[in-house]
Amino acid sequence: VQLQASGGGLVQTGGSLRLSCTHSRRTLSSYHKAWFRQPPGKEREFVARISRGSGDTFYADSVKGRFTVSRDIRKNTMYLQMNSLKPEDTAVYYCAADMEATRDPSKFTHWGKGTLVTVSS
Repeated sequence: VQLQASGGGLVQTGGSLRLSCTHSRRTLSSYHKAWFRQPPGKEREFVARISRGSGDTFYADSVKGRFTVSRDIRKNTMYLQMNSLKPEDTAVYYCAADMEATRDPSKFTHWGKGTLVTVSS
């Protein structure tokens, strides 16, 4: 496994969680990285992305203003700070890496195992 997501759990509406994504290969530090999620019974969807090099960030409209993606290059780790969580944020969250800057999950070549986030109402 080249990427490993962690930090999921059960939280009440309005609460916060921070997800981490650690990669074992140093070369992945030069890749674009992203967070995706898959709600129960739905397709995988884009959440946030952080560009290699510049560290520019991009968000899905549904999480803009509530979620923040960041990275610590020295630790080979990407984070997703999730605030003001809503029941509709309930999903398995995945991190991914690729050389292409895209929001399309089908184009990402490196994936980690997901971590479940459950937001109770």
